[in-house]
Amino acid sequence: MRKKGDLPSKICAACGLPFAWRKKWERDWDSVKYCSERCRRSSKSASSPS
Repeated sequence: MRKKGDLPSKICAACGLPFAWRKKWERDWDSVKYCSERCRRSSKSASSPS
């Protein structure tokens, strides 16, 4: 078993906070940009023109 500190991490494109690898992202870790669904949704609505 790996320690949490040994897992790869990224910086969230929406909030700028670091987040660590999760099992559910195993297949598409390279395409993960956001730390949560909330950040993903807020980023989409902020970038679309109103």
